[in-house]
Amino acid sequence: MSCDFLALAVPGVQKLSPYVPGKPVDELARELGLEPAHIVKLASNENPLGPSPRALQAIRAELDELTRYPDGNGFELKAALARRCQAAPDQITLGNGSNDILDLVARAYLAPGLNAVFSQYAFAVYPIAVQAVGAEGRAVPARDWGHDLDAMLAAIDDATRVVFIANPNNPTGTWFGPDALQAFLRQVPERVLVVLDEAYIEYAEGDDLPDGLSYLAEHPNLLVSRTFSKAYGLAALRVGYSVCSAEIADVLNRVRQPFNVNSLALAAACAALEDEDYLARSRQVNDAGMAQLEAGFAALDLRWIPSRGNFIAVELDREAGPVYQALLAEGVIVRPVGGYGMPRHLRISIGLPDENARCLAALAKVLGRG
Repeated sequence: MSCDFLALAVPGVQKLSPYVPGKPVDELARELGLEPAHIVKLASNENPLGPSPRALQAIRAELDELTRYPDGNGFELKAALARRCQAAPDQITLGNGSNDILDLVARAYLAPGLNAVFSQYAFAVYPIAVQAVGAEGRAVPARDWGHDLDAMLAAIDDATRVVFIANPNNPTGTWFGPDALQAFLRQVPERVLVVLDEAYIEYAEGDDLPDGLSYLAEHPNLLVSRTFSKAYGLAALRVGYSVCSAEIADVLNRVRQPFNVNSLALAAACAALEDEDYLARSRQVNDAGMAQLEAGFAALDLRWIPSRGNFIAVELDREAGPVYQALLAEGVIVRPVGGYGMPRHLRISIGLPDENARCLAALAKVLGRG
């Protein structure tokens, strides 16, 4: 082929590297000849319980209508979210996962000559979405692996249109409290859209983390992004949402693809939202699994970053890449985070008790401490 199609792409896209997801079970099974049933995947922050039984029932009820387009407005899900979030339906935008929401924000508010601010060690989609539209991404050095909100404020200038903050943050699991969020929001210029990514908020109980929704009335430049992929166990269906002012939601809906959330996802999300028992069990399993992994790391004399998500970043005494590869050979998939500038850490999702035990045993073997 004589034509260089990469050179024809817009400049921001030319310099992008594709997002690398966690390795799928089937892929590892093919590569190493392992039985899929014997592989433990703790790489993608998925809910180890599987989906809510109510969600599965709702999906089955929709199967006969697969020839029909979904409700492009997502009326039922928006209505359910409006009740849950104490918001109006016109404040809600549905996305093909919360990643879609992040991309909509970048497409609607960023362009060459403008910039977005985010933290070092923040979710990889922020810089990808920003760079893809030709805007400048400003990564602010972290403090203790988490957001330095004061430094992020200082990075805002006249060309800043968006600030991305995550609470808890992925991949570090770090978080900030209500006072820090309120002080930050009060100092951000009104013309700057603050995207508060709360993909893991359902795992956090108590007063450690603020509920971003409670700040919307006071701060019209705030957008709260959430997902059904984590605590609600619907990662495969790709359904997320944002809550913000009706004016911002109207802008996002101008660039949102029609039918971006499919019928099965809409039905499953509505059902999952009402399954309080499932959500409570998800929290219980996560809390117990977090304690199990922390105790295991301590026994292996390893340090870790305290986390409020459904994952934890453990620090090794060596480069993590070879350890990751050795764990794959043991049938354990975790997530290397060297691409985030954390070459000595592995991010490990919280699994069921036996999955966590398998991971710890494999880690001990690979590190020579078993």
